[in-house]
Amino acid sequence: MAAKKTRQARKAKCISFLVNDRPVELEIGSLPHQVETSHTLAHTLRETLGLTGTKVTCDNGACGTCTVLLDGTAVLSCMTLTVECHGRSIISIEGLADSTTGQLDPLQQSFIDHTAFQCGFCTPGMILSAKALLNDNPSPREEEVKEALSGNFCRCISHYQVLRAVMAVAERGAGNV
Repeated sequence: MAAKKTRQARKAKCISFLVNDRPVELEIGSLPHQVETSHTLAHTLRETLGLTGTKVTCDNGACGTCTVLLDGTAVLSCMTLTVECHGRSIISIEGLADSTTGQLDPLQQSFIDHTAFQCGFCTPGMILSAKALLNDNPSPREEEVKEALSGNFCRCISHYQVLRAVMAVAERGAGNV
């Protein structure tokens, strides 16, 4: 009976989820190798798991640079606690390319083809916001793309290249690839 309680106590102090289709289990606590209950998903992805493609700019949910997919839905990882992700699936920008071939996701390639980036800091969030849209609606109208990207801010370029990049993928029907 004591062994069962010890296992349950240990389980209660861990969270597990998938990140880019790989299982992750983290201990909850305040030691350096643990995740604190106050840690955001952005912090955990970057600092604990080393996935630095997820960017943090405003750290208060206003810019969209930290966008990731949580169970297929675009979320702001700076506003999501890691402990809320138990049992869920997270896709960061590092998880979009084909893990076997290394081939970029059609959206990533389209951003390159349409020069839809400059410094690249906001690009991962924009791509993941667009990915969530195309997964839900493979043939969006231009206004729907604008709406889906309305929470992503870029100070380097106009959004015309971004809009063209997303629409090109939608027109090819490659949103769910």
